[in-house]
Amino acid sequence: MMLKLQDQGCHNINFVSPSHVVAQILAALKIAAERGLRLPLVYNTGGFDSLEGLALLDGVIDIYMPDTKYGDTEIARTHSKVRNYVEVNQTAVKEMHRQVGDLALDEKRLAQRGLLIRHLVLPGNLAGSEKVLAFIANEISRNTYLNLMDQYRPCYRADEYPPLDRAITAEEFRAALALAEKYGLRRLDRELTTGRHT
Repeated sequence: MMLKLQDQGCHNINFVSPSHVVAQILAALKIAAERGLRLPLVYNTGGFDSLEGLALLDGVIDIYMPDTKYGDTEIARTHSKVRNYVEVNQTAVKEMHRQVGDLALDEKRLAQRGLLIRHLVLPGNLAGSEKVLAFIANEISRNTYLNLMDQYRPCYRADEYPPLDRAITAEEFRAALALAEKYGLRRLDRELTTGRHT
């Protein structure tokens, strides 16, 4: 399938939520590489990855694309039912950056190698955007490519968990953009030709 995608002109191979199938991916990549796979490999993850799993990918993955969802572990536990989210996520993102560095684009502005972090702004600042952006700026790199997302929409039982019962406001998103500027994070998703924001 990877070789077929390459033949069709795809720009990369994007593994989405792949953390539980790392061994199978590595086995498939060995076969594909022997048969001529040469596209950049993207590890598109929720960002709750183990160092053991990431160690297996060192030298294999070209582009890491993790989420950094929360700046506060207790809020992460309340809303995503996960323990030690911030510690695990930050450790994983640091390792990803160590492996591939800042995002590098080719002359067509297509990503070739590096780290791209996604952060979804939540209503009422539940995501803790300032803590997240401070972490990225101070512990990863101010040259980090950042996809600051504004598309949160309430669904299912969100009405039971205010303020998740509403979309973010334009003012909340502008505040997040201002925080990115405050921390010197200027490589926002509009840099890529496929970015949402203009």
